Amino acid sequence: MNFSLEITMKTDLSTLPKVKDVYITQLPGNDFREVASKAEELADLGFNPVPHFSARSIKNLTELKEYVSRCKDGGVKQALVIGGSSQPIGDFHCSLQLLETGLFEGLKIGIAGHPDGSPDISDSDLEKAMIDKKPYADYIVTQWLLEVAPIIKFISKQTLPVYAGITGPLTISNLLKFASIVGAKNSLNFLKSNMTKAFDLLKPKDPNDIIEKLKGVTENFHIYTFGGLKETNKWLMDNNYV
Repeated sequence: MNFSLEITMKTDLSTLPKVKDVYITQLPGNDFREVASKAEELADLGFNPVPHFSARSIKNLTELKEYVSRCKDGGVKQALVIGGSSQPIGDFHCSLQLLETGLFEGLKIGIAGHPDGSPDISDSDLEKAMIDKKPYADYIVTQWLLEVAPIIKFISKQTLPVYAGITGPLTISNLLKFASIVGAKNSLNFLKSNMTKAFDLLKPKDPNDIIEKLKGVTENFHIYTFGGLKETNKWLMDNNYV
């Protein structure tokens, strides 16, 4: 199986597990220069850094050119091009606009998939966006989910490899919180309908069950740790995934 991992700008790189592909989030307010610098650090440590290029967090074409250039100069070979935050800070409002610039030529490109939908975009618009972006992309990374049916349905429609989004070990209460934040409605309903015991709220849930159910449709998994990097590292080693 293939695992990739997502980190933030605050992540201590010395704590990373032995996962080759490490994605760097570009959250609202993150300076793209710092993201590019983090990517270079990862490359120097032997990882394959995959910085996010969040369309709505990039001001203009000049800034995008500098961001791409800094990343390439720092050893970046791969990028995840996404829409990102709900409000644009500049000229770009969707990931397709970034892809159409041609600036990512020579990089392996990932795009976002939303099997569980999005609170900001209609399902029909998501479907159209996926069709429009596919000619530029090499693979798809999905939002994280706990209900496998939407992932299986989504993967069955794709012509590109799909990395299914999963979380590292988290308590049910934290999973509920993050599902609410990202608008993962099916996962939220799944959690609520499966909370049979109060103490389960405090017991970390690992993604082994999800992985087992998805083995027949994908061997690729993208881990969102939500700050639980230590627990994720232990889980990966305990299961001989790294």
